[in-house]
Amino acid sequence: MRPPAVVAALVAAAACTTVSVPESLDPASIPAYRLLRPGVAGAGQPIPQAVARLKDMGFRTVVNIRTEKEGAAQERAAVEAQGLRYVWVPVSADSFSAADVDAVQEVLSDRSSDPVLLHCASANRVGAVWAVIQSREGKTLDEALAAGRAAGLHSPQMEAAVRRVLGAPELPAGAPVNP
Repeated sequence: MRPPAVVAALVAAAACTTVSVPESLDPASIPAYRLLRPGVAGAGQPIPQAVARLKDMGFRTVVNIRTEKEGAAQERAAVEAQGLRYVWVPVSADSFSAADVDAVQEVLSDRSSDPVLLHCASANRVGAVWAVIQSREGKTLDEALAAGRAAGLHSPQMEAAVRRVLGAPELPAGAPVNP
């Protein structure tokens, strides 16, 4: 016979692996939505009606990387009213740091947080965070940047911020950002 703690852990682990979220959503409700890995979706800013339905969509945690002036406080109330966990890590191209990625990665590494919606305004910053995480997981710079672009990274400013955080050389002026 297994001890009750072992049984509880197995039940919790099974619950975490069976929870799923949509593979795709209407871009009018949650733009640039995509699954980054099982249990983690990246996106742009959900419209208020979509924020109000995140629990119904299967999410357990929302990580918002928009800045305060982009409305993070209002979103917190709507997310927490559903009983979901809300994590705010404000990111901009100028402020983006390894500590920001650490904070996001800590949530994503905690499988009890799954499923997680990681979002910013357009998925550009999501892609930047994802690129650094991919680099930390062993991908080359080019592979990490490609994964970031697939997740939404699209601006030269955020790509430069990713390179800065990774200690990678900057692109020469005029070089194409997205080969």
